[in-house]
Amino acid sequence: MNETSGIKATSRLSLERIEAASASIDPAFLNTPQFISGQLSDHVGTQVILKVETVYPVRSLRGRGADFFVAGLGANIPQLVCASAGNFGQAIAYSAKKRGLRTMVFAAQNASPLKIQQMRSLGVDLRLGGRDFDEAKEFAQAFVQQRGGLFIEDGREPAFAEGAGTIGSELCRWPGGVNCVIAPLGNGSLLAGIGRWIKAKSPKTRVIGVCVVGAPAMELSLREGRLVSTKEVATIADGIAVRVPVPEALADLKPVVDQVLLVDDEALIQAMQLLFVHHGIVAEPAGVVGLAAVLAHKHRFLNMTVATPICGGNLSPDRIRRWLVPAINL
Repeated sequence: MNETSGIKATSRLSLERIEAASASIDPAFLNTPQFISGQLSDHVGTQVILKVETVYPVRSLRGRGADFFVAGLGANIPQLVCASAGNFGQAIAYSAKKRGLRTMVFAAQNASPLKIQQMRSLGVDLRLGGRDFDEAKEFAQAFVQQRGGLFIEDGREPAFAEGAGTIGSELCRWPGGVNCVIAPLGNGSLLAGIGRWIKAKSPKTRVIGVCVVGAPAMELSLREGRLVSTKEVATIADGIAVRVPVPEALADLKPVVDQVLLVDDEALIQAMQLLFVHHGIVAEPAGVVGLAAVLAHKHRFLNMTVATPICGGNLSPDRIRRWLVPAINL
């Protein structure tokens, strides 16, 4: 593991810009369903509110922040360049294509074939290289240094978190409020944006992030108060499999996150199966991390009202057959 100096909390994220995002980003990404799951609530002894972020274009919450970010760019940008496990790249490409901008995405050699196909369908110039997301990011940065383009990184640009913060503003409309909001923690934009709004508007609500055991760099960094990277990741949750945290994201997270929990891949599969059986929702592993934490740590949330976003539904047919079809007979 590597380390740098301690994390200094910042307030880069603007409540006014989150409010502006709620009024300006593509309406297709706003006001997603949020409802109490009676079945899951009974299962864990907690009132569970699901916010479903899989029912719009690109099938993941990335659309909110990407649309807000791309809308703020000028027209004279030759090419947007990023690294992605798939969802971020799709979201950037979708919003860029609407505005006549080109997108190049670097993805790992073992990236999801479904996500690769979907990015290419949006006109992405896709480059595969590296053993994981963080190595693909190194290739993207090297390309921009040598050939030009605008390198963009989830977690580094405030607009991605501010766009995601619109989820927090929608959850704050829940009658009577919620005790906890529990969300996946990958590069940090989602949790930072939600947390910024929640802590300003409902300070008694706990904001909890969730990482997977096989990709703990963000949890280690926040717990130890310093940037901690790991040598490898090993998880089915490719969308949040971060080895090298973004320092700016850690600084945004520090003042708004109360706790970070860990779950294993087995808990992710259980969460995907329960969602599918009870609500017919097809979700990918990274998209159910918050729900998996409620299931795995239910003793922490007894008799509370908790809300969690279901963040991505890009699950390949092969994985549907492997993980979801067997659940039909549960």
